[in-house]
Amino acid sequence: MAKIPVSFASGLYDRLLSLYTKEVEPEGIDLNYIAMDSVRDIFDRMGARQEFDVAEMSSSEYISHVCAGSSPFVAIPVFPSRVFRHSFMSYNMDSGIRTPKDFEGRRIGVPLYTMTAAVWQRGHLQHDYGVDLSTIDWVQGATNHAGSHGEPSVVPMVRPARVSTDPAGRSLSELIDKGEIAGMIGTAVPHSMRTNSRIKRLFPDFREVEKDYYRRTGIFPIMHLVVIRKSLYDKHPFIAKSLYDAFSKAKKLALDKLRGGTLRYMLPWLASDVAEINEVFGDDYWPYGIEANRKTLTALVTYMADQGLIAKAPPIESLFIPVGE
Repeated sequence: MAKIPVSFASGLYDRLLSLYTKEVEPEGIDLNYIAMDSVRDIFDRMGARQEFDVAEMSSSEYISHVCAGSSPFVAIPVFPSRVFRHSFMSYNMDSGIRTPKDFEGRRIGVPLYTMTAAVWQRGHLQHDYGVDLSTIDWVQGATNHAGSHGEPSVVPMVRPARVSTDPAGRSLSELIDKGEIAGMIGTAVPHSMRTNSRIKRLFPDFREVEKDYYRRTGIFPIMHLVVIRKSLYDKHPFIAKSLYDAFSKAKKLALDKLRGGTLRYMLPWLASDVAEINEVFGDDYWPYGIEANRKTLTALVTYMADQGLIAKAPPIESLFIPVGE
């Protein structure tokens, strides 16, 4: 039987690399791995025009569409991107901010209010530090260049927030440098931090903060998941399990190679870092599947409901198709 041709757009990550090199091949599928550095471009092209058969996708965008009943995709519980986000919150000292609680009542920058990273960061601020998010005026725009952060296919929020944009389209980096926003959250720190010593990370000891967060909660924030065009899945439902199994095999292979004697990456203390990670997380610190990620996924949909992106948190099983994990 001929293999089904399937295009897959994603960043080129270590946990997916063997799919790109075809060291791992999904059964019954001829996978065309389209490696792209800009995941925002993947999201925009997939969301607006369904340009790929399978793609890495923003978790919050996918969940919003599912909850609105408008998703042209189904998802499998594979998570290409996970990132602790405490390190990407910053502030201008001239604003008087010193603690997370001081974000209340301020103008705070965010690349895209509905982006997954911002959902997690607002969740941390609210649930861990008691910040009243309703008091914040959010200024939306790209972090380190003028204009907007991509062209997302955003579902209207069920409860509006106080979100505006800079009329001149200036970057968040420029706005925080000039003190026109007091702080910012997102997926990067502002370039102006390099030249303005008054711009600081909200959590300067973020590695210890994030380790403590994981030890307390068991949550390693999920950013992206993998979606399949629903029309393709309906025609060839076997591809969901085939892809899940191949992604799982590729990840295991990456973990095995990471533990090798030769440095796989330009990280001089890689062995020490891996040992520390294993001590905190256990051997499989990048789990796939629903059950191993239930706490993390439950927190994400809870935060989305809290913040008005969706009406209520859906059952986690309703977000993914069965893959026999």
